Amino acid sequence: MNEIEELLFEEITPIGFKVSVTKRYWDYITTVEHPHINGKESDVITTLKDPEFIRQSRIDRNVYLFYREIEYNNKNYHMCVVTNKSEGFIITAYITDRIKEGVQIWKKSK
Repeated sequence: MNEIEELLFEEITPIGFKVSVTKRYWDYITTVEHPHINGKESDVITTLKDPEFIRQSRIDRNVYLFYREIEYNNKNYHMCVVTNKSEGFIITAYITDRIKEGVQIWKKSK
């Protein structure tokens, strides 16, 4: 990683792997892919550190989806943070009302 690739944040997940995102890639996510999460960095960080549940992608076993309920536009939705476990980075993040299919591998204990 060079100087241009400055880390925005890095977190350790409840299942023990680190996830990070660079400022430049976060800008890409929040301007090109999902502008509605611009300014939602704290929700993304909280979702990685304290998710309600984690699912493993049916298609790619290295892809883990972290979900946590949030309020958005006065309604309840889920923040979904998609990560690559083997590489330790965020693929994308978005707000959704639907949970993707996949194997639930972790659930927060009450």
